[in-house]
Amino acid sequence: MTAETKNATNALSNLDLETPEKPYLDSNELIINMGPQHPATHGVLRVILKLDGEKVLGTECVIGYLHRGVEKIAENRTYTMFNPYVDRMDYVAAVSNGLGYCQAVEKLLNVEAPPRANYIRVILTELNRIASHQLWLGTHALDIGAMTPLFYTFRDREEILKIFEKYCGARLTTHAFRIGGCQYETYAGFEREVKEFVAFVKPKIDEYEELLTTNRIWLERTKNVGVISAEDAIALGVTGPVLRASGVKWDIRKALPYANYSEFDFEIPIGENGDTYDRYLVRMAEMRQSLRIIEQAVERIPEGPIMAKVPKVIKPAAGEIYHSIEAPKGELGYFIVSDGSTQPYRLRVRPPSFVNLQALDIMVRGLLVADVVAVIGTLDIVLGEVDR
Repeated sequence: MTAETKNATNALSNLDLETPEKPYLDSNELIINMGPQHPATHGVLRVILKLDGEKVLGTECVIGYLHRGVEKIAENRTYTMFNPYVDRMDYVAAVSNGLGYCQAVEKLLNVEAPPRANYIRVILTELNRIASHQLWLGTHALDIGAMTPLFYTFRDREEILKIFEKYCGARLTTHAFRIGGCQYETYAGFEREVKEFVAFVKPKIDEYEELLTTNRIWLERTKNVGVISAEDAIALGVTGPVLRASGVKWDIRKALPYANYSEFDFEIPIGENGDTYDRYLVRMAEMRQSLRIIEQAVERIPEGPIMAKVPKVIKPAAGEIYHSIEAPKGELGYFIVSDGSTQPYRLRVRPPSFVNLQALDIMVRGLLVADVVAVIGTLDIVLGEVDR
């Protein structure tokens, strides 16, 4: 035996063949990107999925692709000039964004909008809530595989957009309100058209439910999918329909009434299981409650001015305030710090989409990749609000 052969034999005998070295990459786990171009992420959201086959082990959301520096822009604009910028955050619910900002500045100025302005604000904001939920339902159903609801909801949402367009000329970034009230008086026939819409859409919501609520495929794709407990939802700061579907009866319109919501009779729908199906049911019930509020507001809308006495140059005293409203997706808050100048020293937005998105990881662990699509849809996020 040569010396080389002897050395090779000794080397082989020293190897532990029973415990091979662990490979550098564990083949049981796979990391993939979902987005930012994926249509089911509802915008430019990138979700890093850690998978074991089809099973989700964990997720990480990568955001910022739509960041425009809205809060920094606020520091370089007057209070009035910044008002239209908020419409571009949750562009599906621009009316709600405007209401929250205007009321925050009014709180800073210690100014209250006239009663007529508050009624107009409530009517338009609740119409916007219905339009937001209709768009959510159509796109969410499409994500899961149902195409018909998209046509139904967009057909009916069009009637709301027509009212918005007649009122202020815009359909999407609906800039309806001003600091101190409303710039535009209602057009001739406004109340009649709103009443006609309420009568028109009531049976349409029943149609949505006929398509989905007892549909076997819909139930299998939504029941016990994306469950989040009330304790976890509260700990994460989740608000809106996602929180209420977990059984927490929290709605800022009732808990901390703003505008004139305290004058209206309506219920807070809640769920029991905190799953995707319950979040669907809560939003369906919310549309019906919004119609209740609109009916009451149209019947009681008073005469009078639509703008409070607000100085042309808005220059609040030094101080800070926080004001929040119940937007379609949850608590939308504005924190404003004034240094006594015509521009905010600091403005911070508390957007519901951004806060609710952090619950995604808890909700999808242990589910399949296809369920991630259903859970992202049920959160009802808009990336313009997440990134700002």
